Amino acid sequence: MEPARGYVGLTDPDWYSYLERQTHLDEVNFWQPRGHRAFRALHPGEPFFFKLRAPHKAIAGFGFFTRYEALPAWLAWECFTEANGAADFGSMIHRILRLRKESGRAARMGEFLIGCIMISAPVFFSRDEWIDPPADWARTGIQQGKRYSLHDGEGRRVWEQCLERAEGGGRYWNVEPTEPLVARDEPRYGTPSLVRPRMGQGLFRRVVCEAYGGACAVTSEHSVPVLEAAHIVPYSQGGVHSVDNGLLLRQDLHRLFDRGYVTVTPDFVFRVGDSLRNEFHNGRTYYGLDGTPITLPSETALKPDREKLEWHGRMVYKG
Repeated sequence: MEPARGYVGLTDPDWYSYLERQTHLDEVNFWQPRGHRAFRALHPGEPFFFKLRAPHKAIAGFGFFTRYEALPAWLAWECFTEANGAADFGSMIHRILRLRKESGRAARMGEFLIGCIMISAPVFFSRDEWIDPPADWARTGIQQGKRYSLHDGEGRRVWEQCLERAEGGGRYWNVEPTEPLVARDEPRYGTPSLVRPRMGQGLFRRVVCEAYGGACAVTSEHSVPVLEAAHIVPYSQGGVHSVDNGLLLRQDLHRLFDRGYVTVTPDFVFRVGDSLRNEFHNGRTYYGLDGTPITLPSETALKPDREKLEWHGRMVYKG
């Protein structure tokens, strides 16, 4: 079903300039310097258009809104790294603190909340592809964002022009394969096909964390700095960034899981193999967890896929 509305958000030119130079973006974090105001203008899957601040005043890209969270700045960096629009953590923090007008050790460490508007399948246009903003956009410079219908008027025009640019040029675009977005034998603003954005690594981490209630599936550890979203079928071997291909694990258990020393059975039981003892003559900390039923998400659709767990036990687990 075609999205009904989109949002045009005022965008920092430095954020855009850095990301426009990247050639392979699955997602971006459109951060706000303070995390006290939730973003509720869109539903997941609806487009978010990046409109540059003055003096450019043009739409320079778009993506698909996936979720909003207020996160500590350090965690936003860990989840999205350069997809925050900066080359390193220090550069990102420097930009945020300039806007917040703050300083101090805690601030430099990123121990404060920022608003994170998480965008899937972003596309950034080169200057010769920029799109005129909606004709009714305020000229005073005070407007931060506005929602538009995509079925008619200026919202329709912007949406169609963005889709045309995204499809052309052979650029990387993190969406499911579709038919051409705008039929060649129809008017320029014909009805586009459905666009299905894929999730990226940062979003995968956040949705897996939410699905498991922010606790390790095996130990119930809640300390965020030591929790990681583990792929059951590794991404490098065709696994996807989907919740049913994920487990929230403590860092050490994640490493053991990826290296095949531990697994989770299709019946959702944590197992520790003899190989850990045989290779390292230790592992007492972990053998006490052997046979533990893991804690599962409450929603059936979010639970780990049994076939993927069977694959891990057969292809990765050393026993």
